[in-house]
Amino acid sequence: MQRLITCILILGFISATFSNAETQVKFFNVMDFGAHGDGTSDDSNAIAKAWQGVCEDQGPASLLIPLSKIFLVKRLNISGPCKTPNVGIKFEGKIVAPSMNEWVGDSFSWIQIFNVNGLTIDADGGSIDGNGSTWWEKCRKCRRPTSLRFHGCNGLTVKSLSMSNSPGAHISVNGLDGALFSQININSPPNSPNTDGFDIAGSKNVAIEDSTLATGDDCIAINGGCSYINATRLVCQGGHGISIGSLGRNQSHETVEEVHVWNCSFIDTTNGARIKTWPGGSGYARKITYEEIILEDVQNSIIIDQFYGIKTPNEVPNKVEDAVKVSEVTFRGFKGTSASAKAINLNCSPSGCFNITLDQIFIVPSKSIKIAFAFCKNMVNGTFVDTVPKVSCV
Repeated sequence: MQRLITCILILGFISATFSNAETQVKFFNVMDFGAHGDGTSDDSNAIAKAWQGVCEDQGPASLLIPLSKIFLVKRLNISGPCKTPNVGIKFEGKIVAPSMNEWVGDSFSWIQIFNVNGLTIDADGGSIDGNGSTWWEKCRKCRRPTSLRFHGCNGLTVKSLSMSNSPGAHISVNGLDGALFSQININSPPNSPNTDGFDIAGSKNVAIEDSTLATGDDCIAINGGCSYINATRLVCQGGHGISIGSLGRNQSHETVEEVHVWNCSFIDTTNGARIKTWPGGSGYARKITYEEIILEDVQNSIIIDQFYGIKTPNEVPNKVEDAVKVSEVTFRGFKGTSASAKAINLNCSPSGCFNITLDQIFIVPSKSIKIAFAFCKNMVNGTFVDTVPKVSCV
């Protein structure tokens, strides 16, 4: 009996050993593929070669960007699909972009990751610097590259990534089903143009959690074709808040639904919770919740703007009643200070906004202003309970 037990234990050990060997991750260190890591030599090709090895490997594999190295990357395209379903990037070093004067090719994107399903980026200690200050003044109105663009990467996980000084948007998320971003730290000056933290479009089941986003534009912009987007425990500093849209530009049809923003703080932002649509568009923005929100010197703490982009009455389309339909929107549990007198702005289209709920709202003037009030335009159908300032919409 003892011998039988011993044999079973040995067989179990051998089985576990083979199992561990089969699941052990193989790392492809970019230094082994010719990267210099000195911050001045272009390491784009070396990183691309290392990624090719990762993507063609049969077992669990990961790209390693090692600690204590600085990698100059002029342009980088990482693409799939890969042979292994378990693919990763272990990101410990620093990646820096060239200056605007050294930029080569179009200015659409800097680092692009396409069609890599099941990708996990573990960036504990890793950082990306977009060298945006070389672009912002010289190229304020021209197209500037997005630093990190994900397209078609279903089942994506990105954690502990630090980014700064993007020329344009920091992270673009497009055409994804399933993504988790956690412990993301984005840091760009509040006057840096169009440096959105996240631009999300055509995606569903995306979560952004436990992150700090200091930007010069939207902390998060949720654009057309998005559903089931969750933003939880975030700090937005500077920039333009968390926005739905803009939607309906050039009379387009766009939809957004099932967006949930919870337990977030806004500090010195030009907007807090915002929905923005262009007159003349179509589609809908519905089933949207902003809840448990802290405000510190925020302009436009709550804003629905269905006249986005319109500066004069002559710019309003002929069919002014045509608009993206805004409905089933809840603002609940807001408290803090407003840096603008118009703390709540429900600027609805002539066709109105429907099922709008404001509940447990306490927004008072900051030291820079004397009063804070709510403004309504056109029909606002909904429920307004326990709100400061008082909301008197019909």
